[in-house]
Amino acid sequence: MAFESGVARANSRSGSNDWMQNLTWWQRAVVYEVYPRSFQDTDGNGVGDLAGILRRLDYLAGLGVDAIWISPIYPSPMADFGYDVADYCGIDPIFGAMADFDRLLAAVHERGMRLILDFVPNHTSSQHPWFLESRSSRTNAKRDWYLWRDEPNNWLSNFGGPGWELDEATGQYYYHSFLKEQPDLNWRNPAVKAAMLDVLRFWLAKGVDGFRVDVMWLMIKDAEFRDNPDNPGYRPGQPENQKHLPVYNANRPEVHEIVAEMRRVVDGFGDRVLIGEIYLPLPQLVTYYGADLKGANLPFNFQLLQCAWSAKALAGVIAGYDAALPTGAWPNWVLGNHDQPRLASRVGAHQARVAAMLLLTLPGTLTIYYGEEIGMCDVKIAPEDVQDPAEKNEPGIGAGRDPERTPMPWDATPLAGFTEGLPWLPLGPDHEAVNVSVLEADPASILHLYRRLIALRRSHAALVAGRVEAVAAEGNLLRYGSGGDGERFVVLLNLGHEEMEAGLSADGAAAVSGTIAMSTCLDREGEAVRGTMRLRAAEGVIVRARSVV
Repeated sequence: MAFESGVARANSRSGSNDWMQNLTWWQRAVVYEVYPRSFQDTDGNGVGDLAGILRRLDYLAGLGVDAIWISPIYPSPMADFGYDVADYCGIDPIFGAMADFDRLLAAVHERGMRLILDFVPNHTSSQHPWFLESRSSRTNAKRDWYLWRDEPNNWLSNFGGPGWELDEATGQYYYHSFLKEQPDLNWRNPAVKAAMLDVLRFWLAKGVDGFRVDVMWLMIKDAEFRDNPDNPGYRPGQPENQKHLPVYNANRPEVHEIVAEMRRVVDGFGDRVLIGEIYLPLPQLVTYYGADLKGANLPFNFQLLQCAWSAKALAGVIAGYDAALPTGAWPNWVLGNHDQPRLASRVGAHQARVAAMLLLTLPGTLTIYYGEEIGMCDVKIAPEDVQDPAEKNEPGIGAGRDPERTPMPWDATPLAGFTEGLPWLPLGPDHEAVNVSVLEADPASILHLYRRLIALRRSHAALVAGRVEAVAAEGNLLRYGSGGDGERFVVLLNLGHEEMEAGLSADGAAAVSGTIAMSTCLDREGEAVRGTMRLRAAEGVIVRARSVV
C-alpha cells in the first residue's frame, strides 16, 4: 500500500528566478561538522588540532561544503573532551593558540566558506574560575551563578547516577546535567546571562559566522526544583536517566526567552546563524524557531537520525516535518553527528549511498558529519581504549560515543595520514581501503558521489529551496518530487536489497518522462526514462522531469 502525501509549503520558498540570490548563506549551506580531536594531527601527539583543519581546508573546499562547524576548542580539562569549558574566550593548547584560530578563520573566509563554533551554555567545567569562586563559600558573589541546594531532588545525570554532587566544604549540593565536573549554570541569574551573551559577542567580533548551541533545551530549570515524575515506560537495562520523565529539568518555558536573547545578539552582527541542538519530539522541537521566528534560525532536525531505515518511516518523517514547520521557518536535515552511531553502521555501506542522495535532495540547510563522505563506520573500542565518560559510567548499554569519533583516515599508511604519533582513539580496521586517498582514485566511490551530489544541489534552486511534493512509500521504494524555479526533479530511492521496477509517479497518476541527472552508482547520467524504470538493489536516482506522457 502506498503512503502518499502532497507536501507543498506556502511560505517564503516561492517560485522565482532569483531564489538562490535571495537566500542567506546559511539557507543555501551544506555544513560539515569537524570533531577536531579526530580530523588531522600536526604535532604528533595523536590528537587533531587547528593547524590540521587548516591543512585539510582545500579538501573541504573541493568537497563543496559551504560551512565548517567545529566542536569545542576552548580551554578544558577534557573530562568530556571540550564540553567542559574552563575559559569561553580562549583556545585549548592541545588544539593550538588563538593565532592558529585566527589563521584558520581567515583561510576559511578566503575560500568563500563560513566557520561555526560550538557554544556550550548549559554548564561549565568545575575548573572554570566562575565555579571555583562559586564553591569557595556560600556568601561568594558568584554562589548564585550555579544551582545549589541544601537537599537534592530526584533529577538524574544524563551520564548516569544522581545529578547532584555534595560539596563537602560548604555543605550544599550542586546540580550537573552531565558529569560532576560539568556544573550547570543558573540562567535565571542576570549576571550569568550577561556574561554568556558577552562570550557570543567576543567570537562574533572576531568574525565567527555563527554558533551551534549545545543542549539548548536544557539551559534553564524549574524555579521550584520539583521532582520529576517516574517514567512508566522505563525498563531495566535502559540508561539510568530514563527512569524519570524530564519535566522539570528540561524544555522549560523560560528557555525561549534565552534563545531569543541569543538570537538578538547574533542578529546584531548581521549575516550570522544560530543553530540549536535539541532532542525533543517534533511538536516541541519546532517551538524553538521562536515567536515570529525570532528564536533559533535552525533547531537541529534529528528526525532522520531517529527513525527506522524504511521507505514508510522515512516518508512519514519527511511529510511530518514539513507539515510541522511554522510558516516561513527554514528546514534543515541531519544524518549524523558526534553523539550518534555512524550512518554507514546504521544502514550499511550500500544504503549509505542512498542516504547521501536522500539528504542532499531535501530542501533546506544540510549537515554532514566528518567521514560520512567516505563511508566511515563505527570502530569497536576495546575496554582498555575507552575514552568517553558516558561509556565509563554506564558500560555496555550502548551509551558510549567513542566508536563514531575515531580518527579520519586520509590514506592507506599505517597511521592513515592522521598522525605521526599514537592516535587518541584507534583507527578503523578497514582504514587501508576506506580512506580519502583510495576513494579519490575511484571515480565511482562514495566520496565522488558526495562531491557530485553537492555540486548538483548547488546548481539547482529546486533542490535547495524547492517544494517537496508527492512523498510516497511503496514497499522498499521511497519517491518524492522537488520542484520550483521552473524545474522539477523526481527522486527514487530503493531501500531494499533486490532490484525493482519503479514508477516515476504515483499509482494511477499520469506517467512522467525525463532524464537521469544522477544515480548513486554514478553510471546512468543522461539516460532517458519514461513512466517506469529499473532500480538496482540499493540504488537511488534523481530524474530531471521533462513532461507528462
